[in-house]
Order: sequence, then structure tokens, then C-alpha cells
Amino acid sequence: MKIKKNDIVKVMTGKDKGKTGKVTQIFGTLNKVVVEKVNKRFKNLRPRKEGEKGQRIEFDAPMDISNVMLVCKKCGKTARIGYKVSGDKKYRVCKKCKETLN
Repeated sequence: MKIKKNDIVKVMTGKDKGKTGKVTQIFGTLNKVVVEKVNKRFKNLRPRKEGEKGQRIEFDAPMDISNVMLVCKKCGKTARIGYKVSGDKKYRVCKKCKETLN
């Protein structure tokens, strides 16, 4: 998977198109990511005890990983990711400016 936790990504499609945020969670088998302050949803909770009020909880819902692109730290643009192997290590590389991202 080319996108990792704590990466800054930009949303390319959907209702939040153009927004950027930090990746907080990754679901690898489902190919989904959770981006901070993007794809907000609400969940209504019923009251548990008598006399208690119900709640409305806001959370960031997972979105498909194909809808986001990584933002390069050096050039500040969205970029495709390549890999570079040197010795035993494998590095992620920005295709535009050739900067390593790890």
C-alpha cells in the first residue's frame, strides 16, 4: 500500500473534493482510509437509561483509497508514488520531484 498512516493526502473525488488532511487510520484488506476532518458522518445513539437523552456523534468515515492522492512535502503538489531500492531498504519516491518520502 502506497499511502501510510500520518501522510498528508488530498481528496480527488466526491463531496469533499479538494480538501486535504492527515491519514488517521488504514484498513488494508478493505482498501479504505480515514482522513482527518474529511467525509464527516453522524451516528444517532438511543438513550440507555430512563431520563437520559439520546446523542448525535460525529465521526470521520472511511473512504476508498483510490479517491485520495499523497501530497509531497517538498514540492507541495499531489504526486504519484514510486519506489527506489538502495541496499536493503525500499523508499517511497515522489514521481514529480524525485524526493524520498520516508
